[in-house]
Order: sequence, then C-alpha cells, then structure tokens
Amino acid sequence: MNLLAGRTRPHYAWIVAGVAFLTLLLSSGFRSTPGVLIDPLQHDLGWSRATISLAIGVNLVLYGLTGPFAAAAMLRFGIRRVVVVALGLCAVGSGLTIRMTEPWQLVLLWGVVVGLGTGSLASVFAATVADRWFVEKRGLVTGVLTAASATGQLAFLPLLAGLTMSHGWRSASATVAIAAALAVPLVLLLLRDRPEDVGTRAYGVPADAPVEPPRVAGNPVATAFAGLRLASGSGRFWLLAGSFFVCGASTNGLIGTHFIPAAHDHGMTEVAAASLLATIGVFDIVGTTASGWLTDRVDPRKLLAWYYALRGLALLALPTVLATGSFPLLLFIAFYGLDWVATVPPTIALCAGVAGRERTSVVFGWVFASHQIGAAVAAYAAGVTRSELGSYSPAFITAGWLCAAAAALAWSVGRSRTRPVRPVLAEAAPLA
Repeated sequence: MNLLAGRTRPHYAWIVAGVAFLTLLLSSGFRSTPGVLIDPLQHDLGWSRATISLAIGVNLVLYGLTGPFAAAAMLRFGIRRVVVVALGLCAVGSGLTIRMTEPWQLVLLWGVVVGLGTGSLASVFAATVADRWFVEKRGLVTGVLTAASATGQLAFLPLLAGLTMSHGWRSASATVAIAAALAVPLVLLLLRDRPEDVGTRAYGVPADAPVEPPRVAGNPVATAFAGLRLASGSGRFWLLAGSFFVCGASTNGLIGTHFIPAAHDHGMTEVAAASLLATIGVFDIVGTTASGWLTDRVDPRKLLAWYYALRGLALLALPTVLATGSFPLLLFIAFYGLDWVATVPPTIALCAGVAGRERTSVVFGWVFASHQIGAAVAAYAAGVTRSELGSYSPAFITAGWLCAAAAALAWSVGRSRTRPVRPVLAEAAPLA
C-alpha cells in the first residue's frame, strides 16, 4: 500500500505516528533530566550521589511498572486521554521541583509524579500506536518510535546541561515543565485513538477487508494483571523479561544516568559529556530504525543475542576507554548508540508470540517493567559503587558480564516451552 491515501493526502496513520514520535521524544527527555542534575544538586543542596540515585531509581521503576497499566488504560479510555494526563503529570512534577529543599521531595516529584507520567509515554505507547494503526511496516514504525523514545533521553541533555551551568538546575526543571504543557494542544488536535475515528483503516489493510468493531477493555487494572497472569505461564515471557532487565540496567540505569558524572570524573565537562550522550541518540535513530527493518526479515531472537553480546563487549572496554582519551571514546559512543535500544523491536515481536497479537502491548508492558526495574537497580547500585569505591569501573564491568548472560537468555527464547494460550484476559477483564 502506498504512503499516499488517494493522490494528495498522507494516510492518517503517518500523522498519528508523527505526533507519537514527537511526544515520545519529549517525554523521554523529561525522564532523563535527573542525570544532568546529579552534580548540581550535590553541590547546591549537599545531597550525596547515592541519595539522588535513589530518586532516579524510583523514577525508573515507575517508568516501567506504569507501562502495563498505561497500555490497559489506552484500551479502555483511549490513547489521547492517557497521553494528555501523562503530559500533565510531567508538567506538574517537573515544575514543582524548583521549590524543593528536601530529598524526599525529589523522590516524590521526579521519582513518583514524573515517573508515572513518563511511564505512560514509554515504549508501550509506541507499541500500541504501531499495533493499532499499522499492519504493513509495523516493525519499521516500532523501530522509529522506539528510537524517538530512546533518543529523547539523550538529545536534550546538552541543552539542559547548558541551562544548568548558565542559569542553575531550576531553569532545566522549568524548561521541562513548559515543554510538557506546550505538547498538550498538539495531542488534542491531531492524535486519534483508532483508524475508524477518522473514517479509515489501519495502514496496509485493503479497502474491501471486513471491518471489525473496536473492542473496549474492562477495568484497566484487571486487564493488566490478567495479561501478567496469562504471560507468566510462558517460558518465553520470563526469558524476555530477564534479558530486558539487563537491557534496562545497561542503558537507562547505568549509561543514561551515570555516564555524565563518570566522564566528569575523568576531567570532562558536563556539557561535553552530555553532548556525547546526545551523539549516542543520533546513532540510536539509525540503529533502532534498522533493527525494526531487520525484525520484519530476521529471526528476532538471533538479533537480540547479537545485540546483547556486542553491548557487553563495549561495556567491558568502557573503563579503559574513559581513561584513554577522546578518539576511543568517540568509537564507543558510535558503537553503543547503534545498539542502544535496538533490542526493543525484536522484543516486541517476540512478545506477540507469548499471548497473541491482541495482547502484545500489555505483555510488552510487563516485559518493559522488568527493563525499568533493571534500570533502577543499576542506577542506585552504580551511585553506591561510586560513593563507596570512588570509581564507576566495577559497575561497568558487572554490566558487561550481565549482557553476556542476556545474550544467552535471548538465544534460548525460541527453544522455551509455552503452555497453550487460554482466554484468561477475557475472563478477568471482559471486552465489550
């Protein structure tokens, strides 16, 4: 099917994908902001890296655990309503941080409020849009939207780091709040829940194909837990959750949170380190988009095994790279960027085999929760490691070996046994 519907207008699926891309880009930038604030908060308010890392860990856990419930809420209430509420939480949470004076306030605002908001706009949002609006090019669209989600975590870091250095950390918090508020009108104007809302079909569906009426889920909480109960009987689910735990630990939790202070330990300015993370985001767009294209053509478990193995090698080399100089570090940034979240498209594809296409977003929401639990563990553990040992090197090396274990888990996904799928989701949360 051609990109153009008729001869003049693009298929509305591409407009929805464009709005989703921008929203994911912004929301992931909101989530990653505390990584820029670690040193400024330490110097301004006297909080230790371990204390600040605790708040970041809470943010990362909720960023993941919100996913399955957000996916179920999108089934029940619609994508647009959930996205608007999530952006509102990001605006309120980040805006109020400019008044905080105690560590518990950082945990509440950046950890809980922003964590809930960004968690509703994470990869489950990308999976829901791709699954609902696309039949053709679903893997490619998933890759592009996932790239937006990951790249946003990195692309805004130089801007936020520059604002922090020139005007203080409160200016960065205020900028995030304003950006979240400004995104709301765009979502209300252009984002739609289903193709039927604008009188069309999902991209790739023939015009003469029978139309299935949209099904509205029941209680979102019941739907989310029913999806977990169904998926938990699958060995593939636990293998994917285990490997994605390591994925989160080695990206958002470790590099996304601690690369800037680690580079600062080796004499690099915060703005320069943030610029390198942003460069990871540029390469991530290429790597994750290519991964989505490959997922449509190559065995997803083989892709995952290669991705984790190569990432592990890069992490094992990072302590030496940081101590060596600029050129090896640039090579690391390019290599790691290509692999940053290339794991997401094949993981989503394998989730569809756990409990069926209809439940992909909910099942992936729980797998993504494992991803963020891993990120939270790594964010906190790396902060403690640096505080206690004076170096991030043990954390990098440990993460490298964990990636090797994740490669073995991913390779085993296709060999795991899965019990027959029963309609548990429908029993626990009926669709009307």
